Amino acid sequence: MKSVQLDHHHHSPSSKKYPLSFLAHNIDVPMNIGSLFRLADALSVEKIYLSGSSPVPPNSKIRKTSRATEKYVPFSYEKDPFSLIQKLKSKGYTIISLEITSASIDIRELSVANHEKICLILGSENAGVSQELLDVSDKIVYIPMLGHCSSMNVAIACSITTYEITRRLLWKKDQ
Repeated sequence: MKSVQLDHHHHSPSSKKYPLSFLAHNIDVPMNIGSLFRLADALSVEKIYLSGSSPVPPNSKIRKTSRATEKYVPFSYEKDPFSLIQKLKSKGYTIISLEITSASIDIRELSVANHEKICLILGSENAGVSQELLDVSDKIVYIPMLGHCSSMNVAIACSITTYEITRRLLWKKDQ
């Protein structure tokens, strides 16, 4: 059978959202925020919370990278990320930070319950997730790095982590 490339008209978006949100704190590069919107749209993430110095739509650089997905992904700016985390915890969310620490869990070994609500904390491109945010996290995960560099771009790391979480847990409810 010959394989034929399909165009965007062959895609049918889903209205289903998974109980996974992002908290992007102090992510300064608008293109990284745009990439988070595009990822959230692609994998049906329910919401993006922006805080600290993270830029917020409308922003031409966010829009260009997001390919306008900021129109479809709910988002808000939260001045105080700690207040937001307390609200999410009171609603039953597990708070997971993506960071390399002495207590981080390999993303391949992350265990989550079926239908668990998760907020994934992402930190600054340079400093990562702050110690204060790590301290209020329920779990901290990392992606094993095999090369010379010990980190990767925040949007790419978020993509890998989001795929791992949804592949393992959230997509199960569709089967």
